[in-house]
Amino acid sequence: MRSASIQPAVVTSVLSDSIAEAIGFEPGDRLVSINGDRPRDLIDYRFLCSDEWLTLEVLDAAGDSHTVEIEKEYDEDLGLEFESALFDNLIQCNNRCPFCFIDQQPPGKRDTLYLKDDDYRLSFLYGSYLTLTNLPPSEWERIARLRLSPLYVSVHATEPELRQRLLKNSRAGLLLEQLKWFQENRLQIHAQVVVCPGINDGPHLERTLRDLAQFHVGDTPAVASAAVVPVGLTQFRPTEDELIPVNTAKANEVIEQVTQLQSEFKDTLGSTFAWLADEWFLIARRSLPPEAHYEAYPQIGNGVGSIRLFLKQFEAAAQKLPESINTSKHLTWVVGNAVEKAFEPILERINQVRGLTVTMAALNSEYWGQEITVTGLLTGYDILEKLKERNLGDGVLLPSLMLKRGQHATPENTYFLDDLSLSELSHHLQCPVWPVDDITELLAACATPDCTD
Repeated sequence: MRSASIQPAVVTSVLSDSIAEAIGFEPGDRLVSINGDRPRDLIDYRFLCSDEWLTLEVLDAAGDSHTVEIEKEYDEDLGLEFESALFDNLIQCNNRCPFCFIDQQPPGKRDTLYLKDDDYRLSFLYGSYLTLTNLPPSEWERIARLRLSPLYVSVHATEPELRQRLLKNSRAGLLLEQLKWFQENRLQIHAQVVVCPGINDGPHLERTLRDLAQFHVGDTPAVASAAVVPVGLTQFRPTEDELIPVNTAKANEVIEQVTQLQSEFKDTLGSTFAWLADEWFLIARRSLPPEAHYEAYPQIGNGVGSIRLFLKQFEAAAQKLPESINTSKHLTWVVGNAVEKAFEPILERINQVRGLTVTMAALNSEYWGQEITVTGLLTGYDILEKLKERNLGDGVLLPSLMLKRGQHATPENTYFLDDLSLSELSHHLQCPVWPVDDITELLAACATPDCTD
């Protein structure tokens, strides 16, 4: 354990009616140790707090030390939330992938945009992807001891030389040995393959998916699923990076190739196993697969089936839409132009509510230099430039996945990828801007409590 780098965990909030509230914890308190052990991250904290008897060392906001003894039910949560999931340093990436999005950003933005996360703990907690190239034996031992599964791994290629070329790291060629380790320890990963035309596509892609499928066996398959994702390129990417964008022809080629493998895997493995991100179908200008295709949505965090699931959720939620609203309302709904056609049925159904008009603003990103843009990559600049001359009605609705919210989020500390804040966008557009987290919030914003059936 890297005890020298472990800092006390800063409490940001205390849940109501919790043990921590009853004891008197307050935001700003710092948790130093639990039963004499200093937690290095949220994983340690949860593990150490599972005991029935706890002795906590705590520093209050003034820096005074306190010892707190607690008796509780086994596994009962204390009710503390922290500034970060990591109480020591972020394990950063030591690869130099030419398609890394971090390196495809302009300089001069907030520091956190340039942190190269390759931390297995964040992968376990939040589903972020890592490469497994930077772990010493002690971290592998901890993964096995604490049963940290599943993890989410960026594979890109299973051929050792090709993966080394893609990641520009000699340790990248150890992947198949690492997958055997997961198999031997009965731990799982979900794999990701970012397809770079002319580099790891064609026969290399087939080899990669077949190699990964060899580990989809037994009650606890080491590779639970694989996602195939098109490379995303911006105008800020380094020169001479060997990369070319995915065009319509390439998207159709990959869809045909992977679809054939899916059929084979369905017969031999009992699962589709290898999944195509929604972007392939949007770029290829094809219809999305039916809802039944996605099984239990094992790669939903990678954009596999997210549009189909959103449409399904809308169909259920739309049953509660009113026939009319008392006060007429006109709203503008911002999305990436990649989903424009897919979301037209949603727009049509919403606008059946009398008194309600919702206009879709389907935008590409000139900031990133992309002709087709997924919603999550739209920046404040893109929205401002495209909407500043429009009649936006009573306000703008935008998916919150475009935004990074600070602690105790306010419009002033909620930012787009280009560092424009939500409050600045609202000021420049001279109208309210409302983030919505999901379909429920979208419809609630449209059909406010003054609705009548």
